[in-house]
Amino acid sequence: MKAITILVTVTILILGGSVACLAALDYVGIVKTIAGEVVIVRNAQTIKAEANTKLLKGDLVRTGPNGKVGLIFEDDTVVSMGSNSKIMIEQFLFQPAEKKLSFIARIFQGTASFLSGQLAKLAPNLVYIETPQATIGMRGTHLLVKVD
Repeated sequence: MKAITILVTVTILILGGSVACLAALDYVGIVKTIAGEVVIVRNAQTIKAEANTKLLKGDLVRTGPNGKVGLIFEDDTVVSMGSNSKIMIEQFLFQPAEKKLSFIARIFQGTASFLSGQLAKLAPNLVYIETPQATIGMRGTHLLVKVD
């Protein structure tokens, strides 16, 4: 009986740890292409971006003077950033079965091209690009933004 209790306890601990690891992998997209200096600021830590780096809600993606990066989100939205650009992923929810849909990105400086994915088709009123001067509602399929 004691052996069964220990076995059950160990199994629960192992499974609980696995669930915690899966929750930590709750990413919203990936870095697909990269050139030059590109970093991700996450929880006040700077991470050098590389191809296939996972993106999380709240990440700030920043390119250097010679940097360019292509990002692909879970709904197939594609964002291309030019040099000296900063974009934060404010909000990203893509759970169509539960009708949880939202994408808000904030561009602080630089240039970026947005090619909308499934979110803009399913819930166009919940996809926004914020700039220091305006908020852009994504109603079409392609958008180019420059912020000085």
